[in-house]
Amino acid sequence: MPLTPGPVDADQRDSLPPRNIDPALRDQLKYRRVLLKLSGEALAAGGGGIDPETLRSTAAEIAEVRSTGVEIGLVVGGGNIFRGLKGASQGMDRTQSDHMGMLATIINALALQDALERCSVPTRVMTAIEVKNVAEPYIRRRAMRHLSRGHVVIFAAGTGNPFFSTDTAASLRAMEIRADALFKATKVGGVYTQDPERFPDAELLPHVTYDRFLTDRLKVMDSTAIALCRENGLPIRVFRMAPGNIRRVLLGAELGTTVSDLEP
Repeated sequence: MPLTPGPVDADQRDSLPPRNIDPALRDQLKYRRVLLKLSGEALAAGGGGIDPETLRSTAAEIAEVRSTGVEIGLVVGGGNIFRGLKGASQGMDRTQSDHMGMLATIINALALQDALERCSVPTRVMTAIEVKNVAEPYIRRRAMRHLSRGHVVIFAAGTGNPFFSTDTAASLRAMEIRADALFKATKVGGVYTQDPERFPDAELLPHVTYDRFLTDRLKVMDSTAIALCRENGLPIRVFRMAPGNIRRVLLGAELGTTVSDLEP
């Protein structure tokens, strides 16, 4: 999707024309509202900071997916700028370090908002830590309203509390907005029996139950996020962040790994 010369003016976001949605395509959607979790590293193209081209391509992908009619919430990590656990491992106070990591997610959220609006996608950033000069405070009912009007809502600053990952924040927000599924777009193809980057013979698991994920201590998402989804029956789709994959999963493709309470 081509980029417009500049972002959508803030005063015009609520007056944008409705999306041009193909009814036949909308009827094919397996999920109508999703929470998409992106890592901060997904915006960095293998390095630190924010890579402009990666940011643009990610925004274009989300804009194309939104054109199907799905309602999208986003949670983005901050590891490309600052990771709370890393700061704590180097001697920083964990609470202080985690708050710095939350602020990093806000930077990523604002960058992603700008890129999305350059794709003519109305976007709201809502934060668990109040920074009212640059983003809205997170209010669940307001977030639901934005989603129902076709806005992409980016939830930043994690849960607003230290000791919780952005994976856990994604699980929490997904349940609060009544998402049909939690999507985790990552750098690997799904959930494996072992780390596929270290063990070439690692086996991709097309389906895994919450209990097996926790018992076998499988990676990709942290155990708190998985336990929260298990308690509320929220399915998780884990797949590689690659062009077209989000759309494929929305339309029902058996891509990556499904984590749920149902045996395959």
